[in-house]
Amino acid sequence: MADIRWTLRISGKVQGVYYRASTEKEARRLGLRGYARNLPDGCVEVVAEGPVDDLKLLYDWCLEGPKEAEVTAIQVDKSPATGTFSGFSIRYD
Repeated sequence: MADIRWTLRISGKVQGVYYRASTEKEARRLGLRGYARNLPDGCVEVVAEGPVDDLKLLYDWCLEGPKEAEVTAIQVDKSPATGTFSGFSIRYD
């Protein structure tokens, strides 16, 4: 099955609680490629590419996040994978 891209916008108490670092660890464990970054409005954006089954596992993990997080919503945008990522990282832009 071909890889696809999911862009997740996670809302709630998700900054300052190691959400990006924890997501990076989980995404790498699943073998996904992409990045996590903080957004100016307090949300976290996760862009991940890989098999849909692994993306679903990452989504389920993102619903909880690390223990200090309080996720209130996740918006998902699905699109074709671009293949531009070689691994999963944290972005600081």
